[in-house]
Amino acid sequence: METVLGRYRNLIVLVGVLFAQVLGLAVQVKRTNDIESTRLIRVWAVDAVTPVEKMLGWVQSSTGSVWHSYFYLRGVRAENRALKDEIERMRLEQVRMTQDADQARRLQALLGFKEQFISQTVAAQVIGSSGSEQSRAVYIDKGESSGIKPDMAVITADGIAGKVLHVYGSTSLVLLINDQTSGVGAILEKSRLQGILRGTPAGEIVLEKVMSDETVPAGELVLTSGGDRVFPKGLPVGRVTKVSQGSDLFLNIRVKPSISLSRLEEVLVVTKIDERQAEPDRSGAARAADILAERLPTVPPKPEPVPGGAAVSAPTASSTPGSSAKPAGNGQPKVPSPAAATNGTAPAVRKTIAPALSSASDASKPAAGTSEAKTSPKPAKPATESTPQPAAQDAPQ
Repeated sequence: METVLGRYRNLIVLVGVLFAQVLGLAVQVKRTNDIESTRLIRVWAVDAVTPVEKMLGWVQSSTGSVWHSYFYLRGVRAENRALKDEIERMRLEQVRMTQDADQARRLQALLGFKEQFISQTVAAQVIGSSGSEQSRAVYIDKGESSGIKPDMAVITADGIAGKVLHVYGSTSLVLLINDQTSGVGAILEKSRLQGILRGTPAGEIVLEKVMSDETVPAGELVLTSGGDRVFPKGLPVGRVTKVSQGSDLFLNIRVKPSISLSRLEEVLVVTKIDERQAEPDRSGAARAADILAERLPTVPPKPEPVPGGAAVSAPTASSTPGSSAKPAGNGQPKVPSPAAATNGTAPAVRKTIAPALSSASDASKPAAGTSEAKTSPKPAKPATESTPQPAAQDAPQ
């Protein structure tokens, strides 16, 4: 090391002196621009350090982005698995809800339920308030000239606001739901408990007439029940914020409205509500009415009447042994045996007494007449020739 310094001593001294002179000139010389003047040494220092800083910043950002991307990809992979599980669960839930909805439509059609639909509204702007702490109401810029009538529902896109109380020519007074004189029929979304929504003097909203033995969780959505005949069923009202035990048999339920009633600007007045009956399902699936009709007991069909009433009784009368009655041209049977002629069975036989007459004619026949008809080798004579002879011999006796 000493050899190198000894050999290049003069050169090293010259370079050091020149560097010191240049450094001194850089400290003394200033670069002036339109804004400010900067010493030359500062400019050189910045120019020398800037590339190094850029390189260090690039290395740091690249390393950080790679490291962050690695952990981000690991998080994305886990998130993708969670999203896939959620999608599968929602698909199953969608299938179940679709089946429940179809069944609900079938039952509504079977029971003849009627649904209410908002078919016509009028947009209005809030132009003032009641100006009282005890009364909470607002004025809107639509009145009788726009078709507004008392007891019409006033709503917004997020929930209900109140109802029309008084109507004037071009303005109307709307009573808000947080007024202490208001009342709205409400129902809880999940537990389906019904109550009455009222305002308090402090401007809060409470749900009344819910029994104290019921369980109402905080955060449950409150909807309109439609029982007040002002608001259609199913409109959002607010959410339950606090549930406490009341002084009587009912719960004290605080409800936070879904809209800010003190910041109303534009509202909708419901001027027409359509009430339609639920239509049956036309998709081709089995309806509840068809299933119910299949399960109900049915009445057997009535037997068809046989044409010709006398023809039904003829086989019954001639089915007994020894009777060979044949229907004549006028529908009356001929009796071949003399006993049957003397007993009066030759006239027309009615359907109701045919079995009794046939049994009586069988009992009155002589046994000899029957045996002669079976054992006689001679050909049998017509019934019209043989029957008068026994009757003529018996008459003189």
